[in-house]
Amino acid sequence: MRTILLLMLASCYGYGNAQIPADTFNYQEIPDIPYLAPEAVEADSLQRLNLVLPEGVDQPPLLLWVGGGAWSFVDRHQEMNLARKFGREGIAVASVGHRLSRGLFRDSTRQHGVQHPAHIKDIAAAFKWLYDHADDYGYSQDKLFVGGFSSGAHLAALLAMDERYLSAHGLSAENIRAILPVAGAYDINRYHSVFLNHENPQTRTLADTHVKDVFGDTEADFTDASPTTYMDQLRIPMLLISEHDLYDYTKVFEEKIRESGYQDCQVLHVFNFGHAGLWRDISNAADSQARRIMADFIRRCAQVQ
Repeated sequence: MRTILLLMLASCYGYGNAQIPADTFNYQEIPDIPYLAPEAVEADSLQRLNLVLPEGVDQPPLLLWVGGGAWSFVDRHQEMNLARKFGREGIAVASVGHRLSRGLFRDSTRQHGVQHPAHIKDIAAAFKWLYDHADDYGYSQDKLFVGGFSSGAHLAALLAMDERYLSAHGLSAENIRAILPVAGAYDINRYHSVFLNHENPQTRTLADTHVKDVFGDTEADFTDASPTTYMDQLRIPMLLISEHDLYDYTKVFEEKIRESGYQDCQVLHVFNFGHAGLWRDISNAADSQARRIMADFIRRCAQVQ
């Protein structure tokens, strides 16, 4: 039997004995929606989102979802299995793309790419578009959630905790009902240090070809991009999920949350999956415990007035 350890610090409502509705909703897919005005687009094929809208659900909650890919290889289309599974449970999903860093650690021929804060600016723009178009597509403007996997988890947390990006659009974290960061890194100084001090010389090169390529060259750059820098701005519910491989990154974030005294957070450590394994589970498994907990968290937080 698979084992999941759930550490509950607090909750929108407790999980309790929630009844999980059958995943029987039909859904509509609308791909490749641009979330920027044409004059603002820098990478047209990337700065778009795919919508999954459950049918027969009045004003469903919507999850803005950001896939993983080391900020360099994110593909919103690869997240559609997960989006469809949430759609069948009555939860709308926007799988959001964003501009990418070069990814030199994997492809040395890539000559162009963006650095922080370009990625998070795109996510903020997508959130603004989703907020403005709720009535057009029938989901609830008041029940917008933000989540992501791996690099997407970092962006989900940063959007809620560094309010510069939403405030540029006249919004704030109060417009997000809750966040669901899954298997990410939240202290970029620590993230850089892990690579820089690794015993494997080839892994050490990733401190430059990966981390600096994404975030810039200095400790100040890493600090600016770290959700842990903005603990005083954390004030919306969170479901924080980790897996076996990147547990230490989540542990650092969890400890910062505990130190801050913030309590509206639930932490789920899934020790029986590694990084790729957890993504496959929540995306593809017919019955994923982690995905059920995510869906239940969204439904319960959506009920809070």
